[in-house]
Parts: sequence; structure tokens; C-alpha cells
Amino acid sequence: MEVWRTSRRVESGFHDGLAYAYDGRYLFCSGRIRHTADYAAATRNAYVRAFKLLDRLGYPEVARVWNIVGGITGQVATESPADRYGEFCQARAQVFRQRGLTVKDIPAATGIGGHDDHTTIYFLATRSRDIIRIENPLQVPAYEYPERYGPEAPCFARATYVAAETGSRSGDLFISGTASILGHLTVHEGDVERQTRTTLENIAALVSGKNLRSHGIDAELTLRDLDCVKVYVKRPQDAEIVRQICTASLGSKSEVGYVIADICRDDLLVEIEGFASISRPDVETVN
Repeated sequence: MEVWRTSRRVESGFHDGLAYAYDGRYLFCSGRIRHTADYAAATRNAYVRAFKLLDRLGYPEVARVWNIVGGITGQVATESPADRYGEFCQARAQVFRQRGLTVKDIPAATGIGGHDDHTTIYFLATRSRDIIRIENPLQVPAYEYPERYGPEAPCFARATYVAAETGSRSGDLFISGTASILGHLTVHEGDVERQTRTTLENIAALVSGKNLRSHGIDAELTLRDLDCVKVYVKRPQDAEIVRQICTASLGSKSEVGYVIADICRDDLLVEIEGFASISRPDVETVN
């Protein structure tokens, strides 16, 4: 379940199988994809319906997406050699191309395993046009992954920044699901402690002042500035050591949730996502 709170007036409803709520700045919508024999077609249909809803309600820019895929590393009921996540990525990429999205337009995202025979999608979209897609200096952009990872590379940015208003120095930073990947390769296979530390190091590099400034964002963040952190752990027996490492690395005020869930690669044991609010007034006063 995702809960996003706002001080603005909220309108909500249902349309074409999607639940939605919006407040004038952000729209949140959710839907489910049943795992039918033609999973790719069902996925394309769900994404198309979601984009039509965003257009209809006037929230054209997708900032963040969550994809919770049941049996994410299992085979689909087709002749395709790809696993379910590979099929999902291929279907999503087709819809993005049909919509005319380029790598400069794709949102931050998480693709994680679910516990049933559905794929659940959550879209967080905005009316703001002041959006920056952010990549990680330690990782190959996901959309450039080689074919060994599936017939179509995953289409997501490592993070998305949404300015509070055009030209503002304040805004929201949405950090994609991040794992123990350097370049495009999984590192520390089988070692959950080292994978967790590498994942946190990846996020630290992503939100560092040097990387944010290289994307045109004048801010300096560390792991202790993160909030709304979600930690996905593949094996239940690893949850406590992962929690200890995250507690030591994250700020004491960070809201952290731990979830037992499969990861999109068999050799990955943990994935972490987060959110940070960047508050930098345009004019500073000194008393």
C-alpha cells in the first residue's frame, strides 16, 4: 500500500480499472494486471490506460512508478525465453515509444517481486514541467543495459527531481529502486551484507552534491537526508542484518519500511528506494 499525504484539497475516483487521487500538483493512480496467457498485451493495455487517465486529468509528466510483479523472475506462459520481468520491460518500452518518450522523459521506478499472480502498478504524476531525470555515476543507465538482461532494457531513470514550481530551488527527489550493481553487473553475489553496503553507496553517490550539480540541481544531500525509505529483502533470514546496516547509515528521522520481496535478478538480495525533500530558499536572509 502507498500513502501520500497532502495539505491540499484531494479529489479521487475510479476510471477504466484505475483508482486515482489528485491535489492540483500531483496525481497518484493504481491498477492491477492479471497474469493472463498474453501477459505482454495485458501490461501494455494497463500502461496505455494509465497514460490516458493522466492526460484526461491534466497530469502529463510521470515522476515515479512502482511495478510490483508477481513471480518476477519466473517464466511467463508464452514461447518467449524472457522471464516475467523481461516481458514486462519489453511491454513497457513499447508503450513508452508509442507515446514518444525518450530517455530524457522516463520516470524513476521500482520493479520488485509480488506475492500473487498479478502485477500492481502505481503512477505518481505531476503538472510541473520542471523535471530533471538523474543518472548515477557508478552505474550504466538502465536503458543502456546489454541484451543479456532481457530482450528490452529497463526504461527508468535512477532518480527524478520535481521542482516545487518553475525556477524554484526547492523540490522533491524520487530515488528509484537501487541494488548492488556497478556498471551493469551484480557485485557481491551471495553476500547480503556487502550488497546492502554497496546499494547504500550507490544511493549516496546518486544524491551527492557533485552528481546533483552535474544535473543542474544546486543541492548537497547524504543518506541521512532520505525519508520514506523502502528496503526490499529477498530472504527473510537476512532482514535483521540489513536493518542493522540501514539503521547505522540512514538518519534517525528517516521513515524506513522493510519488505520481504523478490528482486528482479536472481543474484540480487536487497533493493532500496527513497525520497528526499530539497528545501533551498531563493533568497537567504541573515540577521
